[in-house]
Amino acid sequence: MRKKPEVLAPAGDMERLEAALRFGADAVYLAGKEFGMRTAPSNFSTEELRLAAEAAHRQGAKVYLTCNTIPRCSELPRLPRFLAEAQEAGVDAFILTDLGVMELAKEYAPQVEIHISTQAGVANYAAANAFYRLGASRVVLARELSLAEVAEIRAHTPPELELEAFVHGAMCMSFSGRCLLSNYMTGRDANRGDCAQPCRWRYALVEEKRPGQYMPVETEGEGSYILNSRDMCMISHIPALMEAGVTSLKIEGRAKSAYYVSVVTNAYRQAVDWCAGHPGEPVPSWIVEETEKISHRPYSPGFYLGAEPGQETVQGGYVRDYEVIALCEGRQDGRVLLSQRNRFFQGDEADVLEPGKKPYTVRLDAIFDETGEPIQAAPHATMRVLWETQAPIQPGAILRRRTSRE
Repeated sequence: MRKKPEVLAPAGDMERLEAALRFGADAVYLAGKEFGMRTAPSNFSTEELRLAAEAAHRQGAKVYLTCNTIPRCSELPRLPRFLAEAQEAGVDAFILTDLGVMELAKEYAPQVEIHISTQAGVANYAAANAFYRLGASRVVLARELSLAEVAEIRAHTPPELELEAFVHGAMCMSFSGRCLLSNYMTGRDANRGDCAQPCRWRYALVEEKRPGQYMPVETEGEGSYILNSRDMCMISHIPALMEAGVTSLKIEGRAKSAYYVSVVTNAYRQAVDWCAGHPGEPVPSWIVEETEKISHRPYSPGFYLGAEPGQETVQGGYVRDYEVIALCEGRQDGRVLLSQRNRFFQGDEADVLEPGKKPYTVRLDAIFDETGEPIQAAPHATMRVLWETQAPIQPGAILRRRTSRE
């Protein structure tokens, strides 16, 4: 088995960055206010980028800045300053797609490492080696590769060239994210961070001579979602990823919630540490089950284990079996202080997630308002609740509740 890989988590804003670091990320990737492939998150100003780098470096983690759009000529004059300010802020690497941006980065931010984005479609060792010779220290591999192909790339590239691979989260239905559907259907450019995700929509058929007559294509009465990809989950296959030579395990989700970042980062942190310390043993079931406690589409290993026709798309939307009910803010007057996130009641059972620990169950038997008066429920958004308990719950812990049963 090879060296323990990096756990690389997404950060759409400072809250999500702090969640990633709290739950064990070795590195985070994020975007500035321009040139990133996700405009939905708030992203980071130059000052916020500096604060993010400082926070990460205090914990021995790294910050990778996405600069992976394909800029137009009118945008190029703004790039030198953007790159130079990012270097000054302390980012550790740029994630780039465009060769011109790569040249500008080498000129205006020479101290920052260069990582090649998955959008470059690196699917063979010739491409990986070419980027290495151009100055890249890492390539983010195309998502369409099998484990055998990843291993072959590793065998034919310098050991100094790092290989990053997506292991969890939403998957684009187009090759390495090179999609034009959003451009044509909504005018929103997917390659400039504004994808409207038309691949997730429900479709019907229209016959040429009967315009306006929509014929549904149904599977189990849910309609046709012929382009709707499953989410990726490779947490059970981390030993195989390590053996193939993957340097960094990348979690998708810069537009996802802080809860998503916390849960998935924690799960992959625990899984990587387990695999490194227990070679040949499977990832414990409780770690795998953590990936079921977030909002997600049905899972798939993507192309890593070989594509199965008809298994990569999924009908409908998300699986949502758990919800966050409160966050622990600390203690007050000998009781645990909670900040409510969804309504909960006296006597409810909650699943507690803390960094580096196996989740455990508690019962909310005695709850009080801030004045110390007993209450039967916490119905108000972000209301503060005092909870009398002997549980050794830590500040920052997440309390969640199952919302459905199998």
